[in-house]
Amino acid sequence: MKYTGDLPFASIDASKKFLEEYDPYSSTDFGRWTVLLKNTNTVLGWCGLKRLNDTEVDLGYRYHQKYWNEGFATEAAIKCIEQGFSRYHLDEIIGRTAIENKASIRVLQKAGMTFYKKAPCEGIEDSVYYKITRKQFFDHA
Repeated sequence: MKYTGDLPFASIDASKKFLEEYDPYSSTDFGRWTVLLKNTNTVLGWCGLKRLNDTEVDLGYRYHQKYWNEGFATEAAIKCIEQGFSRYHLDEIIGRTAIENKASIRVLQKAGMTFYKKAPCEGIEDSVYYKITRKQFFDHA
């Protein structure tokens, strides 16, 4: 939560209510997806795409800390980007993070994104934006 600008939920009930009302799938057909460990179905966190406005789609992810630095975020990010371009025919996808969140920047870079700009993002003044286009993705695939 340190780098997201998001506040933690006040209770389990508050988080359940959020999930029950979270429905970007009806308007965009995509959203944030649960990431499971294949052999045990253990929930590692989530990763997915979110439409920010008419032109921008964001790649986002959150993982339980005990699953950091194991490659899960990068693997899921690449798959989400692939879905964005192959299934949803997006032209470009961005990723945003606090400039001090070096691990998240590495995930974006490993997923093929390149630095786009530095700009405030949802309450975090020192944020960086990365992006990848459909052409860049398929040229490297």
